[in-house]
Amino acid sequence: MYLLIIFLPLMGSIAAGLFGNKISSYGAVRITSFCILITSIFSYISFYEVALCHSPVYIKLATWINSGIFDVSWGFMFDSLTVLMLVVVTTVSTIVHLYSIGYMEFDPHVPRFFSYLSLFTFFMIILVTADNLVQMFVGWEGVGLCSYLLINFWHTRLQANKAAIKAVIVNRVGDFGLVLGMLGVFYVFKTFNYSVLFALVPFYAAEINSSFTILNFEIDVLTFICIFFL
Repeated sequence: MYLLIIFLPLMGSIAAGLFGNKISSYGAVRITSFCILITSIFSYISFYEVALCHSPVYIKLATWINSGIFDVSWGFMFDSLTVLMLVVVTTVSTIVHLYSIGYMEFDPHVPRFFSYLSLFTFFMIILVTADNLVQMFVGWEGVGLCSYLLINFWHTRLQANKAAIKAVIVNRVGDFGLVLGMLGVFYVFKTFNYSVLFALVPFYAAEINSSFTILNFEIDVLTFICIFFL
């Protein structure tokens, strides 16, 4: 069930994007909306199991990068915060899909729009379920890409092009700050994995007077922890 929460929106996006001409606009709308609806239902079930029954779930699919101490895997973490965000993401996405059925009814490119919309939901789920910072960054970049595609959906309109370019530029500024934060976390804790980070934070927080240097700037460890974890 937990893997279906992640991959059902992707399956709907692929079906609408690659086979939209064969299954028609009607089929693309129904398939993507149904996948998102089932994902939303599963999210509520996961909220009950994880948040209310206190049964967190950790899934490791495969090793992604393994070079010395730099070890990153494809994995998913379902804790109380994750399932709460899943409920929010999938509920809002379901409402948007249902609203878009009528809003985009007469548009000739409905399959492409719903493919983008489902892909956006998929990357949002990757963002909130990732068990490490690198995978979270992949979700963040995917959300930025889908934002560009959705904003620029009517690409023949000048204002849509301008708004899409503005969104890309603003996201790149955020990317730079996020990458700096990730590098700082790895410099201090020597890992990107959430479980290890959360276990190490109390020990580093106890070292009130300790500090480290990045780009010739001395940064207090407690201040750094407060910024990036609190």
